[in-house]
Amino acid sequence: MFNRRQFLGAAATGAAVYAAGAFTPMWAQNAPNFGTPSLPSPGFRRVKMGDVEIIALIDGITRRPLGEEFVANAPLSEVRALLSSQNLSPDYVDVPYTPFLVVAGNRRILMDTGLGEFGGPTTGKLLENLAAAGFKPGDIDTVLISHYHGDHINGLRNKAGEFVFSKAKVMVPAGEHAYWTDTTRAAAAAGGRMKGLFDNVQRTFGSMPEGMLVPFQPGAEVAPGIKSVAAYGHTPGMSMFEVSSAGQTFTFLADLTNIPALFARNPDWAVSFDMDPVMARQTRRATFERIVAAKGMVGGFHFPFPALGQMAASGSGYAFQPA
Repeated sequence: MFNRRQFLGAAATGAAVYAAGAFTPMWAQNAPNFGTPSLPSPGFRRVKMGDVEIIALIDGITRRPLGEEFVANAPLSEVRALLSSQNLSPDYVDVPYTPFLVVAGNRRILMDTGLGEFGGPTTGKLLENLAAAGFKPGDIDTVLISHYHGDHINGLRNKAGEFVFSKAKVMVPAGEHAYWTDTTRAAAAAGGRMKGLFDNVQRTFGSMPEGMLVPFQPGAEVAPGIKSVAAYGHTPGMSMFEVSSAGQTFTFLADLTNIPALFARNPDWAVSFDMDPVMARQTRRATFERIVAAKGMVGGFHFPFPALGQMAASGSGYAFQPA
């Protein structure tokens, strides 16, 4: 876990910057000078794995200018060259947001919730795509939260304060919850760039009905056939989720890596939102090595749609191969 010095350092680098007076992360806002990203239609993709179904449900995409700050430890010229080599724009990046639904028997388990009503016009599409896939919010019995950045938790509660998945247990990493609800840390953030994130956590999780919030420990089985996997570094308590069925595995990577064209290809590069870049880098490399060796399927929250596929070794890093 982080100490106070590390926490203040993360705040100073803007690891989680929110727009003043709002709950929208600034990284989830479009840059108008670069146009509007096109959203996929349909906005869901189904994959059968053993006895379960995995459904990618895109919440949206935002387009942001590529500046010096996005990759914290690499020259902008190298970042642009890598994007150009993959036929991607060197001037901006498109950041998708993709929660996943696991359908296992009569269970409906949602992994992360997107931006909800708190993003721009090219986000907040989760419920629309959930409906297109044949489900209602009331069908969800469990919501698994990987970490507490706003693009992962804002869909839990709407602007009216209502819980969107009102029948679901909301399961959260115990260490992550403890970090962001610590009153001492929240007080230290007052007036700083992290204040919006602490306020957003309070807005989202405050006054939850008794029994709705269920913290879990690293490695815990959070549902039959679904295990949590500690993935610290991006945030203090981030968790991935590994689904197993009929000898096959699917791992929801959460924010193990941001845009894979950059941070999987160069696992040692750090996105500016990684709160502990050294730990995040170690976690990223160890996880990719394990998943490639196991030939498992992955889903990445910020991966290009359908955000489902496999990772393969590529040079000194890894490449995402869509399903």
